[in-house]
Amino acid sequence: MLFYPEVCGLAGRESGSSNRKIRQYRKPLNINLGIIIFSVIFVYVVICVFLYFTQKHIMGYEVKNGSLSIGNVYQGIALREETIVTSNDSGYINYYAREGERVGFGKLVCSIDESGQLKEMFDAGKADDTQLSDNNLADIKSEITGYMSGFEKKQFSGVYDFKYSLEGTALKLANINVLQDLQSLNGSGSSLISLCSAPVSGIVVYSTDGYETLTADQITQDMFDKEDYSKRQLINNELVASGDTLYKLATDENWSIVIQSDPERAQELLEEEYVQVRFLKNQCTSWAKVNVLNNEDGNTYVKLDFNNSMISFCTDRYIDIELVTKDEQGLKVPNSAIAEKEFFLVPKGYVTKGNSSENGVLKETYTENGEASTEFIATSIYFETEDDYYIDNSVLELGNNLVRPDSTDKYTISRSATLIGVYNINKGYADFKEIQILSQNDEYAIIKSNTAYGLSAFDRIVLDAETVTGNEFLE
Repeated sequence: MLFYPEVCGLAGRESGSSNRKIRQYRKPLNINLGIIIFSVIFVYVVICVFLYFTQKHIMGYEVKNGSLSIGNVYQGIALREETIVTSNDSGYINYYAREGERVGFGKLVCSIDESGQLKEMFDAGKADDTQLSDNNLADIKSEITGYMSGFEKKQFSGVYDFKYSLEGTALKLANINVLQDLQSLNGSGSSLISLCSAPVSGIVVYSTDGYETLTADQITQDMFDKEDYSKRQLINNELVASGDTLYKLATDENWSIVIQSDPERAQELLEEEYVQVRFLKNQCTSWAKVNVLNNEDGNTYVKLDFNNSMISFCTDRYIDIELVTKDEQGLKVPNSAIAEKEFFLVPKGYVTKGNSSENGVLKETYTENGEASTEFIATSIYFETEDDYYIDNSVLELGNNLVRPDSTDKYTISRSATLIGVYNINKGYADFKEIQILSQNDEYAIIKSNTAYGLSAFDRIVLDAETVTGNEFLE
């Protein structure tokens, strides 16, 4: 028999390996430093976010001197003595007096051309190179500038009124050149041209709006809505019938502007009796006498009476004005910082000073043996009247007996009152300070500075008084 040692040895090894255990290879632990750092930062951020939303947030505000911006800009309705002049004839109208010009009684304002001869003459003259004087050009430029300063995109319909007004101004200036031909037309025996003279002295206006006879007591809130307002422009060379409106005259220099107001503001203006008014159209100022109206619609209106400047606004029904009033000066604080707090009222004779010069009161107490004694209770003084001090109610209770120093007189705490103030945080805790409000709007109040128990400039106060309580320490 032949033996193959290599094969036998291999078989033996294979047989022995079948009795061995197979173990899983364990990878060595590799610590990633970046993951550890990221995890720590993530946990820190989560903790900070949690604390932010669970902790109370107290924001400070630095008190500074300032004045209060009160809304003193109003849109008013102008009321004037206005006389409407109507036509006695039919025909084409031609104007010769410029709008906004004062004309005397019997002065020529316009003409009515029944035959159309004057219109044909004017149309023929239009082909000529009519030159306007420097004064005429200055008037047109002034009219354009005034319109641009008061232009509102929401009232685009006013563009057409301005267009007709500007065209009318140019035509009226050009019509002056035709006046010299009126004598020749009338001299030739023609009676078809009627000359219209002013029935009274006044300022000429070439528009109507239906408010010519409006009085102050008839004004309602709806009239201040310009979307419902319409003005008819009277156009040169337009065909008119008998009875139609030719123009109107503002006959009195005394006129008024009526504005809307709340009762409190109206009463403030009435107490001033006279108020200075700035016209936003030309930035001129004038003094007006104040009257308050309580009309039938239940709203309050202020009527401002003027005795000048009417000619500058004779064509305007709605006028934007600013009331120039004296601004209150003082410390400016936000309304959110203002709070009310209740205090005990204690007669001044019962407040004394302790060993550390702190203000306080002597509270009556009793020992275990029932003997009467006193305990000094330190308390701050927050305000005073002629007879009483306002003291903190958190260290005392209603019904406590106070003993007058060096006396047997006693006072039982039974009275309280509230103060308006803010929380001062200069010392790291919320310390209530009484304030005296001089004026106030929707956002800020002007308070009196350097009062005995109040604030001074650059003090820091709590912005939102609802986030703190009295004497709370700030973290």
